[in-house]
Amino acid sequence: MQYQYNKIINLKLAACRLNGIIIHPGEIFSYWKLIGKPTYRKGYVGGMVLQGGTFHYGLGGGLCQLSNLIYWMVLHTPLTVVERHRHGYDMFPDSNRTQPFGSGATCFYPHGDLMIRNDTTEDFQLSVWLDEEYLNGEIRASAPSTHTYKIIEKNHVMRSEFWGGFSRHNELYRQIFNKKDELLGEELIVENHALMMYSPFLGE
Repeated sequence: MQYQYNKIINLKLAACRLNGIIIHPGEIFSYWKLIGKPTYRKGYVGGMVLQGGTFHYGLGGGLCQLSNLIYWMVLHTPLTVVERHRHGYDMFPDSNRTQPFGSGATCFYPHGDLMIRNDTTEDFQLSVWLDEEYLNGEIRASAPSTHTYKIIEKNHVMRSEFWGGFSRHNELYRQIFNKKDELLGEELIVENHALMMYSPFLGE
């Protein structure tokens, strides 16, 4: 549980650096450029880090939860994702999962960044904050949106590998709707491939 408490500290520090940021037309948002290197001097503490299919205790651990949230929100806007990474391992079963597998964006300083480009003619503002229970976020635009977006999963499969383990694969698509809720198009966002760190079968 100490990892969880420390994660809250790290998330509050990072959220303060990002809250209120405006991405103007033609600009690129960089997660690490705005947050900077997590250090003890800045107040960051050790938290849970996922690496190589296992858990580690690392400085700034838990910041992936913030990049996950930002990425998921951006997928529901006309902003363009320039750089995004995800873990090569699927660590947890789907109990209480509310989003499709592979819809997050992991981060590791300084090379694993989350970068967003504004290719529109409008300004977009990012708001992120923590309350007593949740990490919250929203993206605001300088003009009303003419479209809405929905993320769907296709071709999901779990495979038994020759070495005895399992892997998981899927594709995420973004559907674009107009104000009348009419489907205008569908685009592939990403293909996900990961090694599973748990058995996909239920025990007796």
